[in-house]
Amino acid sequence: MSNSQTPATKDMVVGLGATGLSIARYLARSDIRATYFDSRDEPPGIEELSEICPEAEVVLGGETLPKGIERIIASPGISDSHPLLEKALNKKLNVVSDIELFAQDATAPFVAITGSNGKSTVTTLLYHMCRADGREALAGGNLGEPALDLLTYEKPDVYVLELSSFQLHRTHNLPAKVAVLLNVSPDHLDWHADEDEYRQSKYRIYRDAEAAVINRADPEASNYTKHCERVVSFGLDAPQDGHYGLRVDDDQSYLACGETLLLSTGELAMYGAHNQLNALAALAAGDLLGLDVAAMLRVLVEFPGLPHRMQFVARIAAVDYINDSKATNVAAAVASIASVDSMLVLVAGGDGKGGDFGDLAEAVEDKLRGAVLIGKDAEKIAHALDTVMPVHFADTMGAAVSLAARCAESDDTVLLAPACASLDQYSNYMQRGDSFCAAVEALRR
Repeated sequence: MSNSQTPATKDMVVGLGATGLSIARYLARSDIRATYFDSRDEPPGIEELSEICPEAEVVLGGETLPKGIERIIASPGISDSHPLLEKALNKKLNVVSDIELFAQDATAPFVAITGSNGKSTVTTLLYHMCRADGREALAGGNLGEPALDLLTYEKPDVYVLELSSFQLHRTHNLPAKVAVLLNVSPDHLDWHADEDEYRQSKYRIYRDAEAAVINRADPEASNYTKHCERVVSFGLDAPQDGHYGLRVDDDQSYLACGETLLLSTGELAMYGAHNQLNALAALAAGDLLGLDVAAMLRVLVEFPGLPHRMQFVARIAAVDYINDSKATNVAAAVASIASVDSMLVLVAGGDGKGGDFGDLAEAVEDKLRGAVLIGKDAEKIAHALDTVMPVHFADTMGAAVSLAARCAESDDTVLLAPACASLDQYSNYMQRGDSFCAAVEALRR
């Protein structure tokens, strides 16, 4: 493996994370040589790359775009503002995602799912619904296995892909059998040029889709689906015929399709109103795939949700502790808060990614017992809350949970809904959630 570049290849892979290595495996299977770039001097994965492509040209560090490059395949974590990508875009080079390569080679139909919040849950639900109906399904993308690695398995009946705005931003051709956009709220403004670019990246999921699932609360979504053969909507209101929503019968709320009552919301294994929306979105997508309704409903009764997403941790001294570490933006935290009926003590903070915490203050009005704030943007959140309720600061998660436990009263909920990314203190949101769960368990001792 060389650390210098010769103009022998026309493709350049930027970023050697999990996606970058999946691209390397794909190119090796396709007998395509490429140059590999990472801005770090010792990136993780460099040894694995040498096993995948022993003769690969590798450039570590620097900002020089090698001569002879015609296409860049960029990992999702690297934004267009990176100097190397800026130069490539200025030269009108083709910059694509791994999903662009997947769409070119996939021979089975695929469902594409995105949204500011809920996409991992809906992707997992739909995967299990397909399996419950006897369909062979593979799930991945932004969740679990990289999409290109899914192509190494025996051809399934359907692929179920979770896609990020980063991936969609660089995907030009995405002929999904079903495209699902759950919601759009400001996020990743440290990566995208502005909120409009972020929104347009999300709406791109519909561009080449055969059928679409739209959220009725999003007035713009239907503008992007007029070419689709069939469009099914979902929402928390009463649905029209052929669409999904909630209906009330005899004081009981039900998931419904049109006027048909499907399942009492009380029978859902998942917690919270936002998971009712996720369930309805998955039902709509399954409908478009022709899945059996009974099979889909069995999944909703059994599937408890993913870890770190409104995960019930424990009830200690008449206080519930809920881990929603995956609430990495304000909109997700607002949804978490809305799903809690009791008074709550909010544990929040981290790297706000340029988000506006004003909506957080509105969400906790009349239900906040207190807030315990951590991380880089704790002061910004405190300023936004601007409340007479106590606001505490903690340096560690253990200290935060201890403070929250002292603030909470009987039948309150202590909710970890950070409204921020975790990377200022943790490797990822999972580690942050695990830290919260460990701190809660320590309260028993």
